[in-house]
Amino acid sequence: MSSIAGKVYRVVGPVVEAEEVTSLRMLDMAEVGEDHLIGEVVRIKGDRAFIQVYEDTTSLKAGDLIYTQGTPLYVELGPGLLGNIYDGIQRPLEVIREKEGFYIQKGVHVTALDRKKKWRFLPRRQAGDNVKGGECIGEVKETNLIIQKILIPPAINGSLKWAASEGEYSLSERIAVVTKDGVDIDIFMYQRWPVRKSRPYGERLGVNEPLITGQRVIDTLFPVAKGGCVAIPGGFGTGKTVVQHQIAKWSDAEIVLFVGCGERGNEMTDVLLNFPKLIDPRTGRPLSERTIFIANTSNMPVAAREASIYTGITMAEYYRDMGYNVALMADSTSRWAEALRELSGRLEEMPLEEGFPAYLPSRLAEFYERAGKVRTLNDENGSVTIIASVSPPGGDFSEPVTSHTKRFIRCFWALDRDLANARHYPSIGWTESYSEYLDDIKGWWHDKVSAEWLELRYTIMGLLQKEQKLLQVVKLVGPEVLPQIQRLILETCYIFKNAFLQQSAFDEVDTYSSAKKQFLMLKSIITFYQVLERLVKKGIAVSEVRSLPIYQELMRMKTDYTEDDLDRLEKMPEKVNEALKELDF
Repeated sequence: MSSIAGKVYRVVGPVVEAEEVTSLRMLDMAEVGEDHLIGEVVRIKGDRAFIQVYEDTTSLKAGDLIYTQGTPLYVELGPGLLGNIYDGIQRPLEVIREKEGFYIQKGVHVTALDRKKKWRFLPRRQAGDNVKGGECIGEVKETNLIIQKILIPPAINGSLKWAASEGEYSLSERIAVVTKDGVDIDIFMYQRWPVRKSRPYGERLGVNEPLITGQRVIDTLFPVAKGGCVAIPGGFGTGKTVVQHQIAKWSDAEIVLFVGCGERGNEMTDVLLNFPKLIDPRTGRPLSERTIFIANTSNMPVAAREASIYTGITMAEYYRDMGYNVALMADSTSRWAEALRELSGRLEEMPLEEGFPAYLPSRLAEFYERAGKVRTLNDENGSVTIIASVSPPGGDFSEPVTSHTKRFIRCFWALDRDLANARHYPSIGWTESYSEYLDDIKGWWHDKVSAEWLELRYTIMGLLQKEQKLLQVVKLVGPEVLPQIQRLILETCYIFKNAFLQQSAFDEVDTYSSAKKQFLMLKSIITFYQVLERLVKKGIAVSEVRSLPIYQELMRMKTDYTEDDLDRLEKMPEKVNEALKELDF
């Protein structure tokens, strides 16, 4: 039940200053005015409280009452999350559309999870068992792809006094009773959790397995580990959203959360219209059956944009606690930071660089630190991988959001404007991008793919670095003055960039490359370089190679060989070796 906690003193955009405050605490949820607009307490000063309101505040006036339930901003976690579309404070947009139309009206209050829908509950514990927080007591088949484990809330430990039998239950029906310190506690299939508090786990584990995305420039050159953090900075039109879409579709994460934070409504519309049509390539089922969408576009209230990031990461942690590998796409953290800046200005806080608040770095750190691979309270391994785009104005990577973000991540996929203008996608530049996960995941590549992977990767990166220096010379004097061995470097890098790094998201074959295919393609190109290097030293001209059939075969590897043709692709390095040897004399 809500109780009166104060009155509106003044309204400054999305910030409401309250007077005569009685029972409000920091981070408490508040309902403001006759429409019961949802807000959150962000500052308390004497008998005054400052509330950031997640809805349009134009109807508020001085003297309006403020109500509170004495709880922080929370999300509901349980069956029904997958396939749903929420706003930044977890209001289901489809339900709102059916109820109110195409526009969100003020003061709309709907439950995040359907209380009437029946779910088939399969118990995993019985009466008399001792249970602990985070332990699985039953399962629900949430979608055809995902089994949701019904977990005991983390703070509850005790004896299972009663457990429901297998059957159909709604979320409003209890499925167990736990006795703790002589008190009976009802357990339901859903639980609530404050969004600004990370969910507990047993132990943080080291990352040792890559998140395979199927995108060659990522998996081979700048891989990310499951449980890692990635930033994707890039100016307008460089392909940030497409990269995230490809990862969402093809990565080997079991659960995907897509948070559209402050992006344009038309871009988010494209996502919401296209994703339900996408088919999971591994199961043949709709991709939406393992995806959750949070849409908080630029035309929605700015305060809710700030909350949307926390809503998404809390949901991700929930599925992590079940033992799933979760990928969180945040598009973009720059718009989230802009929301912080606006709210900070409304609170009359001292601004720092470019008007951002002094606590911007700490907020970024709090967000990225919630990623990781952990041993859960249920003694399973789960992970949350954060892949967040950054939209620096004018593509300036030195601006505050990008520069502070680099302090808290270990993988950086810098989108290059020149590559995008040349229609080279993904436009992840190989000069500014980096990954610090190579040592963590090299064992996985060694065991699962090949012991040669790391060496080949270092070889091609070395060639790309040499190419950058040579291109500066070429711009001044032309390629003709270069010795043949340096022309070979340019030729090899040309093949690598066009036949390997460039990848079409719209080609049925090229859109995805398995780890094995990537390795075989890379080995074929490195074999080309190594064999031709020996021949060049004997006097062979690099220009002679372009007319050979093997050259065109290398250029067409990415589309000529499907995932079912990898047995044939395994022969490509030897085929390259034999074809080039014909030039020997």
